[in-house]
Amino acid sequence: MPNVGKSTTFNALTKAQNAAVANYPFCTIEPNKAVVPVPDARLDTLARLVAVPNVIHATIEFVDIAGLVKGASKGEGLGNQFLGNIRDADAVVHVVRCFDDPNVVHISPQPDPLTDIEIVNTELMLADLEQLERKIEKLTRQVKGDKKLLPVLETAESLQALLAAGQPVSAYAESDSEPYGELVKELRFLTSKPVIYAANVDEASLTEENEYVTAVRQIADEHGAEVVTLCAKLEEELVSLDPAEREEFLALAGIEEGGLAQVIRRSYAMLDLISFFTKNNREARAWTVRRGSTAPQAAGVIHTDFEKGFIRAEVIPYDTFIEFGSETAVKAAGAMRVEGKSYVVQDGDVIYFRFNV
Repeated sequence: MPNVGKSTTFNALTKAQNAAVANYPFCTIEPNKAVVPVPDARLDTLARLVAVPNVIHATIEFVDIAGLVKGASKGEGLGNQFLGNIRDADAVVHVVRCFDDPNVVHISPQPDPLTDIEIVNTELMLADLEQLERKIEKLTRQVKGDKKLLPVLETAESLQALLAAGQPVSAYAESDSEPYGELVKELRFLTSKPVIYAANVDEASLTEENEYVTAVRQIADEHGAEVVTLCAKLEEELVSLDPAEREEFLALAGIEEGGLAQVIRRSYAMLDLISFFTKNNREARAWTVRRGSTAPQAAGVIHTDFEKGFIRAEVIPYDTFIEFGSETAVKAAGAMRVEGKSYVVQDGDVIYFRFNV
């Protein structure tokens, strides 16, 4: 919704100030984008051990779009053009206002997380339904000449019924079926994406959950979504602090980790992502792959030639590297593994790829 602290949260989490913030609805017009490093203490430790000058973290891109209101799918507020910005995302962070402040305008007389969430989710479902109806019209014509499309049409009609009943695409029971996968890949349903509800609270509610956050957790549980509690106002204050000061500030506030770390950790878990590391005499670097990726697929993340000409992967598990303290010591102990094309990369692997093209 507008004026829930979305752009403030974006600026704080991305340590940037490129999203306009004001005490009125629809302050954000054009989407704001920021690419930020993924914090990973393992990479920092690895870089210290190998004594390289550069540390390159994996990155995640955040996009701050305009707030959605009732009727957005029909052009209300700033219209449905902004719904398209969500289609390109891998996951959605839905910021929900969970604080009282008469000085901050809200689109409703009083903050009501359940109503706010319902309005936004309904607009996303209506946008998906409209798109799906056009697809069904097309499939109905095509299936007359190509019966192989019948399972896709039947799946589309099942999804249509699901959305019409007020359920998101992600609730589809046969989500592992091929027709479902085809439709999701083509139409990029807004409601097929995993969701993190970011409950924006006042500072007092960070350590003692208020009734608004409890309500958000209830709806998240019903939809299989994640919940992160953060205080955008506090996160803004953390932006200018160095790591040591930030840690001390969080400890004084009774918080174990900041909002960015929470969002990324939950995002990684939801999207089933892991990190592996590479190093040379200039840098230590983290790369992101989906859990279950093979060594050649991981090599392809670095460069397509690495995947095409993959020969083998020399692998040192992170804990093993830390135990011995250097690659030389690991090799001397016979603890480095040589893996082939079928090897499934594990979280924290330190890998050197051999390839030939």
